[in-house]
Amino acid sequence: MTTPKPVHDISIEEAGQGVTPQDAQLDLTTDSEQEPKPYSSIARFRMRQLQLLLGLAAITSPLTANIYLPLLPLLRQHFGTSAQAINLTLTIYIIFQGISPVIFGPPSDYYGRRPMFLITLLLYVVGNLGLSLNDRSYAALLVLRSVQSLGASAAYAISFGVVADLCHPSERGRMLGPINMALNLGSCVGPIAGGAVAYKSQSYAWVFYSLVIVGVILLVGVGLFLPETARNLVGDGGDPSQFNNWQLSWVQLVRRRVQRDRRDQRKVGAELPERRENEVKTRDSTYKMFLSCFRIIFHKDTVFALWIHGSFYLAGYGFLTALPDIYTGYGFNALYIGLAYLPRGIGIIVSNYVSGRVMDHNYRVTADEIGWTAEKATGEDLFRFPIERARTRWSYWMLGVSTAGMIGYGWAVQSGAHISILFILQFLEGFWITFFYTTYSTFTAAAATSVTRTVLAAAGVAILQPLVDAAGRGWYFTFLGLLTGISGCIAVFALRRNGMAS
Repeated sequence: MTTPKPVHDISIEEAGQGVTPQDAQLDLTTDSEQEPKPYSSIARFRMRQLQLLLGLAAITSPLTANIYLPLLPLLRQHFGTSAQAINLTLTIYIIFQGISPVIFGPPSDYYGRRPMFLITLLLYVVGNLGLSLNDRSYAALLVLRSVQSLGASAAYAISFGVVADLCHPSERGRMLGPINMALNLGSCVGPIAGGAVAYKSQSYAWVFYSLVIVGVILLVGVGLFLPETARNLVGDGGDPSQFNNWQLSWVQLVRRRVQRDRRDQRKVGAELPERRENEVKTRDSTYKMFLSCFRIIFHKDTVFALWIHGSFYLAGYGFLTALPDIYTGYGFNALYIGLAYLPRGIGIIVSNYVSGRVMDHNYRVTADEIGWTAEKATGEDLFRFPIERARTRWSYWMLGVSTAGMIGYGWAVQSGAHISILFILQFLEGFWITFFYTTYSTFTAAAATSVTRTVLAAAGVAILQPLVDAAGRGWYFTFLGLLTGISGCIAVFALRRNGMAS
């Protein structure tokens, strides 16, 4: 019986056949062969510029999610509603975190990364502007919160697609590491800013105004500097003269209009029919690409990776929602509660830097073990590369350390330990959760990981809170630790056995 091809280290467009074997032919014979063609024609300096831009654009989702947490008491008071009603706005945000990449991810293969980036950032600006102007309507709060999440939450998935367009699989970890560091600055800055607002001004409106400013700056930045990168539309990006106008950044568009002469116009016009034919072909497969985001969840070599990724995301939300009540018990005001998120945020940033380098190191080591060069592990034959072995190296003992840290944190809180102990354990929690979250997100399409993690997080927030009320913090975090640790070990074993690591 034929089994489905496994999916490894790919993004939205690769899951949807956006990258064809012809884009990345592979020959795995000897090291004496001629130098392979560069994966992307974009210069290294420009790559670093795009890395910075993508990191800043991807910051919108964590910044928006985390800045909101210290504002919950203010929102309850301002809208005159219950804690449960305000908590519903958190649930809505999580739900649309999962929906947004599914809506905007597959179309980015057909229409391109650039237009989807611009549309989602525009939605983000509109949503935040509406929230800042909304004064008394709880219904409007729910609707605008969903628009805000819809615009913010696709940024990372599209950024991941851009990285896959630009980087060879052996280099994606290094490219994603700094992007994830920038992304997770929101985990540090958000709670502090929200806590400062709640404590100083007793108003929430200017927080959303500041997010409007952030959104406008990013919208302009993407418009000015990000060209189209989807490989099925522009190849390796080596010849911008062949791009349509909408595929160029605004800076490139100005240069084209300044430098273009009649011969260039005739050349571009002569080649447009072939490109349009390719675009029609891509459009015909858009529906299949959309469904592939869901089909991929049930592949035997991805379901276990998705579980590890999603379970650690669930655990992370468990920490986020528990911290305000924990530190209220220590007598913290809203500002100090916001600052209490900082150790965890620092752990997240450090982990993103470390995890990218660890992934690249494990990739090279595994390639050496089977006699491949890392530069050749791409294209069709990537399906024969033991990516499970590379990504799961050292996972067992790391899961053990992570589990011990979660359980230790719960009982430290239960016993009223000194806050310095809690801060150290929060740093470790942020580090390990992010390490597994990042490492196992690279197994499959970003849209599939987004759907899985948000479903688990939304269900977990609803189910786990009664456990806190019934059993206390110690058993609550013990449950989180055992859930991620034991099930994670089972998933790693299944990956190594059922994938190509065996």
